[in-house]
Amino acid sequence: MAPISETILCFSHLRWNFVFQRPQHLLVRCARDHRVVYIEEPMFDASKPELELRAEGSITVAVPHLRAGTSLALAELTQREMVDRVLYGLDNPRPVLWYTTPMAVAFTLHVKPRAVVYDCMDELSLFLGAPPELTEREALLFKHADLVFTGGHSLYEYKRACSQHRSLYPFPSSVDVPHFARARELLADPADQAAIPHPRVGFFGVIDERMDLELVSELADQRPDLQLVMIGPVVKIAASALPQRPNLHWLGSKTYAELPDYLAGWDVAMLPFARNDATRFISPTKTPEYLAAGKPVVATPITDVVKPYGREGLAWIADTPADFAAAIDEALRSDRIARMAHADAFLSGLSWDRTWASMWAHVQRAIEARAAMRSSGMMTAVREVGTATQTTQLRRGREG
Repeated sequence: MAPISETILCFSHLRWNFVFQRPQHLLVRCARDHRVVYIEEPMFDASKPELELRAEGSITVAVPHLRAGTSLALAELTQREMVDRVLYGLDNPRPVLWYTTPMAVAFTLHVKPRAVVYDCMDELSLFLGAPPELTEREALLFKHADLVFTGGHSLYEYKRACSQHRSLYPFPSSVDVPHFARARELLADPADQAAIPHPRVGFFGVIDERMDLELVSELADQRPDLQLVMIGPVVKIAASALPQRPNLHWLGSKTYAELPDYLAGWDVAMLPFARNDATRFISPTKTPEYLAAGKPVVATPITDVVKPYGREGLAWIADTPADFAAAIDEALRSDRIARMAHADAFLSGLSWDRTWASMWAHVQRAIEARAAMRSSGMMTAVREVGTATQTTQLRRGREG
């Protein structure tokens, strides 16, 4: 095993144990060689401020627990103290600061970093319930970040136009092919899916304001022969808002390890995303995951799905319920062998291992650049001190 060479503090808006997605994929790989502390947003559920620390494999997860009703200013002051406590417990290293949320920049500017990275997964300011301070905090983070990564190409183009950041790189969603390729095997159906008839059209992911519930309900009404299987946690929308139909099955959250078992029993995988502000720049991680599982994919016209997946013939793109149903029929009739061969050729260049290696190469260069600047600054200071000393000595010599 390679020696631990860096300390990474990641500040995230996502709970580590919520859904296994981009931050988890990246940081699990990071933790193979480096010390990683994953600091979540606070939970307002404590009688007094407390910092929960727990091990999740080789990663330390830190959860601030604050009093309900704590003001933003006090919450940030308390989190600053908690960050200092974490660093003190690690013998005060100079860390790499890794942000997936700009909100954390307000209480971490005092930390002396080896490098500052902003992994801009989504345009969070467009999400339901986004803090009003988020846009201002992101502008501040852009000023301090050595590197900005984006979760897709459309978001990259937007951020490049808005920010003019000097070191901005797109890193679209990748995939763990061997994990999802298990779904190509004949696996036992999970108990809550086993009784659902075929053909099954499935979705997994977070079910929130990005889901086109009207499309889903109309598709279920128009095509009672199709069984729509919906997997994932429901957040930011009321469970009562979910349409109920005999052929619409809401199975709740599943673990990352369980997903191939469910996928194996689907005939088509779908991406029924709404076309709204929240989906304007998304690059769904599940698109390549569906393909790795050997499933045909039908999606609404999300920019980062249309290009490259739609244009490469790897996904059917449809907008209306009628068009979506017709695309599902085409997908059901498609040649499985030819389709999977096409998907495999595309996926051969994708892996989270490659993505992480490319990202870390950028981080290493940023670390070296900062170190060089510090060294240059120190040498300048030494020369200035030396010059001042010589000047004083000459003055004293003349005076003597």
